[in-house]
Amino acid sequence: MSENLLFLTGKLAEKSLHKVLAGIQADDKHPQDFKYRIAQVGVSVAALMTPELILRRLPDTGDADKMVLPGLCRGDLTKLEEKYGIPVELGPEDLKDLPQYFGHGGKEPDLSGYDVSIFAEIVEAPDLTVDAIIRRAEAYRQQGADVIDLGCLPNTPFPHLADAIRALKAAGFMVSVDSLNQDDLLLAGQSGADYLLSLNEKSLWIADEVASTPVLIPSSPGNLPSLYRAIEAMQKRDRAFIADAILDPIPFGLGESIVRYQRLRKRYPDIQIMMGVGNLTELTDADTTGINAILFGIISELGINAVLATSVSPHAVNAIAEADVARRIMYAAREDRRLPRDYSNGLLGLHDRRPFPYTDDEIAEFAAAIKDPSFRIQVSETGLHVYNREGHYQDTDPFKLYPHLKVDDDASHAFYLGVELARAQIAWQLGKRYKQDEELEWGCNPEQKKPEGRVTHRAASLKEKRAKKE
Repeated sequence: MSENLLFLTGKLAEKSLHKVLAGIQADDKHPQDFKYRIAQVGVSVAALMTPELILRRLPDTGDADKMVLPGLCRGDLTKLEEKYGIPVELGPEDLKDLPQYFGHGGKEPDLSGYDVSIFAEIVEAPDLTVDAIIRRAEAYRQQGADVIDLGCLPNTPFPHLADAIRALKAAGFMVSVDSLNQDDLLLAGQSGADYLLSLNEKSLWIADEVASTPVLIPSSPGNLPSLYRAIEAMQKRDRAFIADAILDPIPFGLGESIVRYQRLRKRYPDIQIMMGVGNLTELTDADTTGINAILFGIISELGINAVLATSVSPHAVNAIAEADVARRIMYAAREDRRLPRDYSNGLLGLHDRRPFPYTDDEIAEFAAAIKDPSFRIQVSETGLHVYNREGHYQDTDPFKLYPHLKVDDDASHAFYLGVELARAQIAWQLGKRYKQDEELEWGCNPEQKKPEGRVTHRAASLKEKRAKKE
């Protein structure tokens, strides 16, 4: 039985919304079983719509089964559901994304599931105080880490190792310790560490002394038989363990090391396996978003259960957060038997899949409908567009657009337009989605926050203008 949907929109977007919905209905490859009606509620910009305005201007919903609002609409939707008696939900922020929205059945992709644990290593732990270790651990936990790994540096004393482990445990963290020194590993196990990285067949005696779960590695680089012997020794002990075949960096055996993981999984289909991804993310001068995407695709296919991730090099600053996004995307794609597309933009740092949703002709239609002096800025494949009731101007260079803006006597407005046009130019150059009054999105950057400065600036500017008039 087809669903009757009611789409609410504004004056400027109404024509485009009709085109997009008609295109969805006419798509033979992805047929959608719904009927629709569009209600234009009398605002120019759909994003300015609020539940309170809708309640005043929409008398009824007819025979609709569901109401779909513009994604940028803000407010309490339950008020609408209570009055109209049908479900109300937000569509995508840009109406041009409606085909992808309906490709997921009208629901956000479920990225709550994953089956890979993230061990986030604090590489320089011996050089940090216990308080600093706790702060770093909390930051990694916020980015998605499940276990905090304390890295022990070669020939570097770590006199507060036991104190650090106990403090982390008291703060609710799972803890692992990574060291080449057997004394460090023994002390870590005795101090309550949950995991020890890394034991080989010659140091398994440590596992007999403590309750910590060992992570097993080959006794020498690439020596899988020695790893097999360590695995089978732990199996005879009936002890939990994780095995790591060691991922090698480029060009020192990356391909062969991936083959080792495949062989390990084939030989032992039911054991827990770890992969340390830092040898690729840290030691390759390339954006870590793409590296993590590929690695976690491989990890998902091989059924690897844990990763050891690091965030040391400046270009790998978001590696933990990216690992969290990547494990969720690849898990969902595998479970859905779909390509890992249209699940999340969290790994699209520099580009977007659909950066330019509007053509020059569509933007020209918007510009022709504008009746007020406020400037709108949009980006198409051919460049930047700025328009108001006085005209529509296009170029790839913001400086060539400036003479048309006529804001020489309004420093505040000039500053605002300069910021927005700079963002628009960057978006056009990189192939990113631009939305006026919104910061550009840079993937899963955990430090990115919604800007408050623009609101403060606009408020101060209006106050200054009023003062001048008085």
